[in-house]
Amino acid sequence: MAITICAHRGASAYAPENTLEAFELAVQQGAHGVELDVHLTRDKEILVAHDERIDRVSDGIGAISDLTLTEIKRHLFNREHPEYEGARAPTLREVYELLKPTGLYVNVELKNSVKAYPGLEEKCLALAADMGMEDRVVYSSFRHQSMVRMKELSSKAVCGLLYACVMVRPWEYAAALHMDALHPLYTELSFTPDECQQAHEKGVQVNVWTVNDERNMRMVIEAGADMMITNFPDRAVDAPAGDTFSGDPHQRLIVAWNVVWHTGQLTVIVPIFLGSRSDVLQLGHVR
Repeated sequence: MAITICAHRGASAYAPENTLEAFELAVQQGAHGVELDVHLTRDKEILVAHDERIDRVSDGIGAISDLTLTEIKRHLFNREHPEYEGARAPTLREVYELLKPTGLYVNVELKNSVKAYPGLEEKCLALAADMGMEDRVVYSSFRHQSMVRMKELSSKAVCGLLYACVMVRPWEYAAALHMDALHPLYTELSFTPDECQQAHEKGVQVNVWTVNDERNMRMVIEAGADMMITNFPDRAVDAPAGDTFSGDPHQRLIVAWNVVWHTGQLTVIVPIFLGSRSDVLQLGHVR
């Protein structure tokens, strides 16, 4: 089964996350889709950005919900990749305008698990309909009630449940809520090797995040995941299945969690031990 490669906030390893530049690069690198995050501005525009505040990635400060779109557009969003001198935060409409001719899928994550953003579900559905993108959008959220609301508004909306824990029989939970997909942190597949099989039997897809190491890319491919969300779409496109693990099966994937709070955002450090080597991946701001 072929896996869908979805560029996490665009090709965010190489370009400013959640910008048109990052999405354009994802297209060039061969991604099948992009993942992005949405909030509502003070004047109720759908803005593409990850954090509730613009401080981390831009030259401005403030909460998105306290700023108008015009105010946000004054700022550069290239703090992590200053070589992109003109990068700014786009609206979801601007992203759809860019990607519609490409045929790529769009995973729209509603960032409404901290700020409620009443009406965000309705606005996202209306925009997709207006832009003719209904068949190419997958919605997801850590706030599962939001995905239930999406299904109430449109039974045709494709919805996935985001989470970062190892759930017990998550395929049953998803099926009971009439969801289309699970969106677990990729490490879950090492603890529940038959998850994809079980989910597929329930008619539920498994779309994993955020897979950046090539060995882990091969692991999720072999496990049968439907979508791989990654900061490195170029690596994922070239990642073949096979030769995922060797040696002691107890060394396949040992995960230790160190959770710290940093400026009000949740940062997760995941030490991953594969065979004789150890890679440390900072996921950061995983909500």
